[in-house]
Amino acid sequence: MAADTSKPFFPAAPHTSLLPSHGNPNRLSPEASYWRNFRSSELETGSQFPVTHLTFSAAHATPTLAAVWFNTVRLFSGDPLAPRPKISVLKDDFAYSPSFRSDGALLAAGDKKGVVRVFRVDKPTSGPLRTLRAHSAETRVVRYPVAGADKIHLLTAGDDALLAYWDVPSETPLFTVPAAHRDYIRAGAPSPADHNLFVTGSYDHGVKLWDARTGKAPSLSFSHGASVESVLFLPSGGLLATAGGNMVKIWDVIGGGQLVHSVESHVKTVMALALGKMDNTGETRLLSAGSDGYLKSFDYGKLKITHSMRYPKQLLSVACSPCGTVLVAGSSKGDIYVRRRKKKTIEEEQGGKVGVFDWASPKPEKKVLRSGNYRYFLRGQNEKPREGDFVIEKPKKVKFAEHDKLLRKFMHKEALVSALAKNNPRSTVAVMEELVARRKLVRSIGNLDVEELGLLLEFLHQNATLPRYARFLLGVSNRVLEMRAEDIRSDGKLRGYIRNLKRMVAEEIQIQHALQGIQGMISPMLALASR
Repeated sequence: MAADTSKPFFPAAPHTSLLPSHGNPNRLSPEASYWRNFRSSELETGSQFPVTHLTFSAAHATPTLAAVWFNTVRLFSGDPLAPRPKISVLKDDFAYSPSFRSDGALLAAGDKKGVVRVFRVDKPTSGPLRTLRAHSAETRVVRYPVAGADKIHLLTAGDDALLAYWDVPSETPLFTVPAAHRDYIRAGAPSPADHNLFVTGSYDHGVKLWDARTGKAPSLSFSHGASVESVLFLPSGGLLATAGGNMVKIWDVIGGGQLVHSVESHVKTVMALALGKMDNTGETRLLSAGSDGYLKSFDYGKLKITHSMRYPKQLLSVACSPCGTVLVAGSSKGDIYVRRRKKKTIEEEQGGKVGVFDWASPKPEKKVLRSGNYRYFLRGQNEKPREGDFVIEKPKKVKFAEHDKLLRKFMHKEALVSALAKNNPRSTVAVMEELVARRKLVRSIGNLDVEELGLLLEFLHQNATLPRYARFLLGVSNRVLEMRAEDIRSDGKLRGYIRNLKRMVAEEIQIQHALQGIQGMISPMLALASR
């Protein structure tokens, strides 16, 4: 049947519930929009060994990257990054911690045997220019100074806990500290404010600040609280970031190592730290890479996490180019993930032009509740269950009595006195039965002083004839009379308790005799009634 074209066709408006509610790009924060504007790719490494270290040269005009895995230091340069000839440190050996000199002309790297070699960046295949030998174990920390255009000094540290400060041209150490830490030294960083200052972090949880002018004693030391994997000075040089465990901590170095903030955004070990510059605003972010596969961006000015990036494998290293356009991360399986900033159009660089229908009224930002706010602890308490919800009631916390706490601490006499002071027959008899089970009742009674013994005799006088406890308490009374006869004779108040107890027992015996007589009278009548 042909459609009727005589009437105009008006499409029905979709229902509001079918419209997308979260598809508006204006909902993204400026920080999230910036990091999402990076295009992802991978560098071809041809290796399955972990990428332990990544670093960019601060002197080259185009991004120049040094990456380490197994016995090779690989250089990449250009935009996009293109591979350059490899630097082979040593055959069948591991290379660690590449570091560019401040002018970008030289590159130093350590190896598994503790030897540090210095190479020319423009001639990477010509062999080492200098060879520094002082360590007896893996050299995991090799750092050139970054401040003051220092070109002749080098800091090295390794798993032998040795710290060395070198004069590179002469291949001699200016000073060495044989036991700088009590465990492996796996982290180090130079200060951006002074070329004589540098910091080291170790698996002994310690972080130490060193001054090359004073020599072998650290200027400052404090504890991170976990094995330190990475340390990094923030751009001002007054704040220091340390990574270890699942925590990243910010310290005030000028203030004597005072803790400023602690970030626990990772669920596994934080392996590397780096600084990332945002080229649109010029602000700097602290980047942390963890073995949980996440790369976090932290705004240390506002002390909050601003963005998270997920990677398919565990991350061991991270670096960002000085211009802020290239972000790289190294994995435990030999992959190098590259994120490049996309090229902006002219309209986007100038802010763009807003169309008539593209404008949306700005929504006020929702205030984020933090743990320091009282409302943070009240959130969700006023929510009521809806129809069909399965309600799980929280069990009330059991409060233990004082005598129960004393019994748990094996303070038997004190538990008995505490129960007697409460004057609760049920609790007191329960404590006595527990002491009988532990074979401590006799000893507890023998250790009572005169006042405590008076409490016990008063309790027996009041409750010994109760049918529920009579058999047990009368036995306790006989035991007390046998053990503490001399104390009772010497104290008039205790003798008064015994007289009262004796009179009460006599009255109870008379009552029992009367009841037996009544029982003898009633029994024949009940027998006749039953016939």
